[in-house]
Amino acid sequence: MRRPMRSSRRLWQILSAGAAIVLVAAPLAAQTLDDGVMLARRELLTGDSYTVDTWDRYWEGALKRTNANIGTVTTKVNVLHANYGLADRLIVIGMVPYVWTKPSQGYLHGIQGLQDLTLGLKWKAIERSSPSVGSLGAFAVVSAGIPLTDYNPELLPLSIGLGSTRVSWRGTVNYQMPSGWFVNESAAYVWRSQVQLDRPYFFTDGEFTMSGRVDMPNAFENVVSAGYMRRNLMVEAFLSQQVTLGGGDIRRQDMPFVSNRMNYSKAGVMAMLPIPKTGGLEVQGSVAQTFAGRNVGESTTVTAGILYRFNGRPQ
Repeated sequence: MRRPMRSSRRLWQILSAGAAIVLVAAPLAAQTLDDGVMLARRELLTGDSYTVDTWDRYWEGALKRTNANIGTVTTKVNVLHANYGLADRLIVIGMVPYVWTKPSQGYLHGIQGLQDLTLGLKWKAIERSSPSVGSLGAFAVVSAGIPLTDYNPELLPLSIGLGSTRVSWRGTVNYQMPSGWFVNESAAYVWRSQVQLDRPYFFTDGEFTMSGRVDMPNAFENVVSAGYMRRNLMVEAFLSQQVTLGGGDIRRQDMPFVSNRMNYSKAGVMAMLPIPKTGGLEVQGSVAQTFAGRNVGESTTVTAGILYRFNGRPQ
């Protein structure tokens, strides 16, 4: 049972530093929910990735600021993931993250624990190809995220998650040239369930509510990428955006709230490289920077991972 949160003014001032960030977006890897890559039937790609996300400035509404009460916030995420080809045009994707959060200064302590299990089905609905023109694919994806532990979602920005069950519907279009160059766009609508607080009231967006149940705003996500892919070698640049469909801003000198609007735009690069003569071993890495947002941290995100492909095609 979690202890009820004490709403002292001191704690509110400290927590006001916290941009209510979406702590863990899934680290970039091949065969994610939003790319145009598929596995063959009965092919398994499994591995581990480690992400470090840091920021010392954030947007409080539209205002960019810093706060000495927490300094630099560092979020580390270790994700175990597995992708399996159920059929030549249908794969299942699973991810389990363990999260650590830590401020560089102040009175608050970091938090760690298992976050949310993500499961998804990815179906290649349309496939058209020509040796001279290239290939065009359209994908439909449904996925769900479920909290694995009873973590407290209110201690933002140090909470390890938002505590909400999520269901998303995604569509992706991918075009690859015969030379290996490709472009990809993926858009998703994300439904989010209510969140249960450890107190029977809350105040947000100018309204006081006598309830511990918080309605979470849904969200829209969009990812555009372009790069080069040949066999299991992949290099890409991407632009990722999220728009929260509702929610209020963090108030001045107030604590962030779980249903705050959390908009962001980030850009980055990713690479995945097969290791020759290993029978299916692959390494990956990515770097991303948040350059615009609302109630989120201006974060730099670095990811490194190692994967192994069972029953894969020859390297």
